[in-house]
Amino acid sequence: MILRRLPLLLALALSTPLSVHAIDFSPAELQRAKSLQQRLLTLDSHLDTPANFARDGFDIDNRHDHNALSQVDYPRMVEGALDGGFWAIYTGQGDRSAAAHQRDRDAGLQRLLDIRTMLAANGDRFALALTPADAVRIKAGGKRVVFISMENASPLVADPSLLGFYHQAGLRMLSTVHFATNEFADSATNPKGPEWNGLSPAGRALVNEAVKRGIVIDQSHASDAVFDQLIAMMPVPFVLSHSSARAIHDHPRNLDDARLRQLAKAGGVIQVNAYGGYLVDPGKSPERKDAEDALSKRLGGWEGMSIAQGEELQRGEEALDRQYPMRHASLDDFFAHMAHILDVVGPEHVGIGLDWDGGGGLTDLRDVSQLPKITAWLLRRGYDEKQIAGIWGGNLLRVMQQAQDYARP
Repeated sequence: MILRRLPLLLALALSTPLSVHAIDFSPAELQRAKSLQQRLLTLDSHLDTPANFARDGFDIDNRHDHNALSQVDYPRMVEGALDGGFWAIYTGQGDRSAAAHQRDRDAGLQRLLDIRTMLAANGDRFALALTPADAVRIKAGGKRVVFISMENASPLVADPSLLGFYHQAGLRMLSTVHFATNEFADSATNPKGPEWNGLSPAGRALVNEAVKRGIVIDQSHASDAVFDQLIAMMPVPFVLSHSSARAIHDHPRNLDDARLRQLAKAGGVIQVNAYGGYLVDPGKSPERKDAEDALSKRLGGWEGMSIAQGEELQRGEEALDRQYPMRHASLDDFFAHMAHILDVVGPEHVGIGLDWDGGGGLTDLRDVSQLPKITAWLLRRGYDEKQIAGIWGGNLLRVMQQAQDYARP
């Protein structure tokens, strides 16, 4: 989920007095974990990296270390043994006027074009996947996997028939809503509370049309009522592409244990998130928020920043950490959520969706180059290769295959 409030995007890679001490892994553990990932198909279900494709100075072929705007590029994917995943078409929620709906329509199409342009320009390194078999084939060919997802269906409000075009262009996962309620569904974080008490009639129609096309439904960001309705109406399993455990941190973006069990019973998968504000309470002061807003404004706002300004942004955030300390989530916090979810539903219903380039990242998991730490933890916990393969993509692809099999004539 792309961060609308810049501060939360930057709660990563920063050592502060309030940071939680992280788990340490030996070089041997990390090498074993990386070697395992290199054998497995390793996918993340929520990459907001397409937001960077049109950004001045961004090149997916070059490393962009120590940059608050970038956590994913080809060199760091190779280092962290990440094969790819779902690259998001994200559109911020507008004011729901007719003009905003047209802007959302155009923004979604532009982001789709950005993804397809990146693929065309980097065909030696990346390839579009439309099916689970494609992902296996692409990895075997030495390339990185690009599935296309849509986070927030607002680009479809002005013309829902565009779903067919998006599907033909590669869309394989769809979420209905984001931070605020739209014409399709209630958001889990809508400040005014529920409007539709779940899905709107248009939202039900959109979900049904997506299911007919074999598009995986993503419940992340939608309200509990939307979850309950999806459980009741879906003929195939669905996923949460980047969510965590409400029992560990009581946030509406996380899922409670009863719904976790319902999801597993229905065959679905929750992809555990690394967005710090959903893992812990950061304890951010109003002064800190004001200072972050001022920093963002000085640099031209998140959308308009160049990659070079991302380095300046990171330095500015580090300075704010010294002036206005807050708690940044660590791997310990992430593992607390992941362990709880694994204990509740088992490894067959858990995956990884870390929200890279959209607010994800931890004090000791700064970017995709460090992903073997997660695999090392799974090995330490006693999971076998088959179970880890499921967590790193197999479970998600099983849901995708079920969705596509159902839609096949």
